[in-house]
Amino acid sequence: IRFLVSVVWRPIAVLLCLGCWGLISASGASGTQNQAQHTAGGPRELLRRHKRSWVWNQFFVLEEYTGEEPLYVGKLHSDVDKGDGKVKYVLSGEGSTSIFTIDENTGDIHATKRLDREEQAYYTLQAQAVDRLTNIPVEPRSEFVVKVQDINDNEPKFLDGPYMAGVPEMSALGTTVVQVAATDADDPTYGNSARVVYSIISGQPYFSVDPKTGVIRTALPNMDREVKDQYVLVIQAKDMVGQMGGLSGTTSVTVTLTDVNDNPPRFSRKNYQYMVLESLPVASVVARVKALDNDIGPNAEMEYRIMEDGPGVFNITTDEDTQEGVIILQKPLDFETKNSFNLRIEATNRNIDPAFVHLGSFSDTTSVKVTVEDVNEPPVFSTQLSKMVVSEDARVGISIGRVSAHDPDSSNSAIRYSIDRNTDLERFFNVDALSGVISTAKPLDREVNSVHNLTILAMENDPTQVGKGFAVITVLDINDNPPVFAIEYETLLCENAAPGQVIQTISAVDKDEPPSGHRFYFALPPSVAGNSNFTLRDNKDNTASIVTKRGGFRRREQVLYRLPVLIVDSGSPALSSTNTLSVSVCDCDSDGVAQSCGAVAYTLPAGLSTGALVAILGCIITLLVMVLLIVSMRRRKKEPLILEEERDVRENIVRYDDEGGGEEDTEAFDMVALRNLNVIRDPKVRRDVTPDTPTFFPYPRSSSSLPVYKTLPANVVFREFIWDRLKDADVDPSAPPYDSLQTYAFEGNGSVAESLSSLESLSTDSEQNYDYLSNWGPRFKKLADLYGDGKSVFS
Repeated sequence: IRFLVSVVWRPIAVLLCLGCWGLISASGASGTQNQAQHTAGGPRELLRRHKRSWVWNQFFVLEEYTGEEPLYVGKLHSDVDKGDGKVKYVLSGEGSTSIFTIDENTGDIHATKRLDREEQAYYTLQAQAVDRLTNIPVEPRSEFVVKVQDINDNEPKFLDGPYMAGVPEMSALGTTVVQVAATDADDPTYGNSARVVYSIISGQPYFSVDPKTGVIRTALPNMDREVKDQYVLVIQAKDMVGQMGGLSGTTSVTVTLTDVNDNPPRFSRKNYQYMVLESLPVASVVARVKALDNDIGPNAEMEYRIMEDGPGVFNITTDEDTQEGVIILQKPLDFETKNSFNLRIEATNRNIDPAFVHLGSFSDTTSVKVTVEDVNEPPVFSTQLSKMVVSEDARVGISIGRVSAHDPDSSNSAIRYSIDRNTDLERFFNVDALSGVISTAKPLDREVNSVHNLTILAMENDPTQVGKGFAVITVLDINDNPPVFAIEYETLLCENAAPGQVIQTISAVDKDEPPSGHRFYFALPPSVAGNSNFTLRDNKDNTASIVTKRGGFRRREQVLYRLPVLIVDSGSPALSSTNTLSVSVCDCDSDGVAQSCGAVAYTLPAGLSTGALVAILGCIITLLVMVLLIVSMRRRKKEPLILEEERDVRENIVRYDDEGGGEEDTEAFDMVALRNLNVIRDPKVRRDVTPDTPTFFPYPRSSSSLPVYKTLPANVVFREFIWDRLKDADVDPSAPPYDSLQTYAFEGNGSVAESLSSLESLSTDSEQNYDYLSNWGPRFKKLADLYGDGKSVFS
């Protein structure tokens, strides 16, 4: 028995089936092994199993199979299989159930799905022959590979496309631009499916591409960016080495020509004319000129300069944003001096490429004429700043100096002068309107203001044209201030000071400022020169020392000494002043440091006697007793609470300065309860006093028994209202036991706004009957006598 190798050919694929299992008989083995014996009675075989030897390990199957039937892959066969159906073939591994199937009887393997090599190039499977009944393996498990055979089903792709590239303009022929690359997913080891060649479909004749490497190069020399600055190329990649039937893919390549400085600047005009006013301020823009350059970026940057006429009057700079030449005025213009300027302007490229110098000069020139127009100018001072001096003792009206101005225009108008009073608020000076002479108008004081800065105005006929000049007037000093003490001195003198001791060094100040400096002389006035306490020593350095003439100063004798000091300056004429120095006598320690100054309390030479002390104490006690008696008497003294009935209340007028708050005063009375006629009128305590004890109501009434005021006659309404208030006052224990006047803001039934003033009532004839007042008791006797008919029950 031998290994079986079978080759099966199919129209689509070549399928190789190699024998996997075999039985080796004794005759097929070397030596005496695996012998087969036959007898007449029947065959008797002696079988011995040997380790198999594999002669295959893979199958091949085409990808992308589109047939309706499963694709036959190959066949497995074991020598143990005698064709009697006792052997079963089993397949396991990658895709053994989903993609590949095996006929368990014949060992035929099929692919049930379409395979794609680009997804998976091969599958590893295991095959085994087992006993159909017992499932016991009759052969060991064997592994084999099913490879997917490639076909050309993928076109080349540019993974990095589309491409953007740049190349300088004016480049030489064959200059490399960019390299493109396409990839093919097919198997590069099988056939020409992945072999790609490149070609250019669009972009000729300017560019070319290498068919093998994909490098794009320029195909024309000296391409000009100013003519065309961008090209769009279409590059194709085709597999199968570009043969018929190959697949292809394309990409775009955008090539931009970058700029080089190959164009010089050029002015669009050879002559420019501009007109400016002579009043144009310095540093103003006069004009703008521009040289055109077809290049861009740094290659178009310009530098301008003025070559002829007016470099000192005008200057030119470059506007970095627009690359214009900006002509700027550097000096004031004067029509009467020069009315036109002819400028020669040159524009040059800032960045010149030496490779293109042979093309010509990279600069250009133009002429600019600037014409100055005349304007009506303000007067001009011959000297813009005039300096003058005047003595501070100069009399009023004296001339100090003169300013002069003229009209710069050809009309030469007359000039009038004035002082800007904002610079001379106190009007110390005047100026002559015609001559320009400045004089004093008030007395001057150098110590108040030593320098005056005046603004002089010069005007012509046109009031809008005003020229300004400046005058600085310095006030010269004279000796008109006497010297005084430099500070307010506080001189302390110790009681134990010795004769000849310096107790204070003084100096002086003077508001004047002599040219040679101050020199002060110190002395004591003749009236005190011979005093026995102090003397003065001039130190000849603008200071003086105060020296004691004796010792033994005592605070008990004199606490303060006042020493006049005469100070004389060195001015011409010399001035002097007398200043007083205060010297306080102090108690000092051993080091001369003052401990206490001022008067000392005197002590009695002997203590008080016992009798004197007792007398003083008795006086104090007597005064205290008197004070206590006076206080107690005042507390016991009371005013009578009840006025005598026979005393006529009209004879006593009591005035109060308290002003009520009117209707807004809600503290003393409940105004709401008084104005509302139909509220429940429970007895309440008086609101004009503050009760200290609880209120009792001996007349309890239910709210249902209270009359409704709106249902009563007019005269009864007031009667009931007053009666209710009377009862409230009678039962109020906190009310005083004497008559008191109470005012109620009761307006009756008619209106809550009309006035019930008593003054108004006197002017009308009232028909009100007040006889009922006689029935109200003693408290209303006075009212009954005043308003009743004179017949009282109490009379």
